[in-house]
Amino acid sequence: MIRKATIKDIKEIQRLINSFADKDLMLPRSLNELYENIRDFFVCEDKKKVIGCSALHISWDDLVEIKSLAVDKKYQREGIGKALVETCIDEAKSLGAKKVFTLTYVPDFFKKIGFARIAHGKLPHKIWAECINCPKFPDCREIALIKKI
Repeated sequence: MIRKATIKDIKEIQRLINSFADKDLMLPRSLNELYENIRDFFVCEDKKKVIGCSALHISWDDLVEIKSLAVDKKYQREGIGKALVETCIDEAKSLGAKKVFTLTYVPDFFKKIGFARIAHGKLPHKIWAECINCPKFPDCREIALIKKI
């Protein structure tokens, strides 16, 4: 079941995200960052356990970003990641967004669901505000992908 995240989900969201960050598959998220952005997050739960998460962040004008997509290894390849992305896209549409992008180390997943690679420089400079605080800045290897909605 996918639903909006609540404050009680934060520590499970962080555990899930940082388990992938520990393997250099995504960027880590601090508790502070997660609490500040809780309204951006969706979770997928099974038997009251958070098994997946994603976030939709408004970036600029009609552009939104899907961030922090993670699905517990035991539940991968069951369509949960795709469902989380589709949930984010549905919300993006309801907000009036025209394009959704992501920065990822796993571009093939997003390409399978209609995203296309885009040069980093084609995205507004505003999206790079977080990058300055990233431990991988300025040597970012994330791939930018975008989808018109």
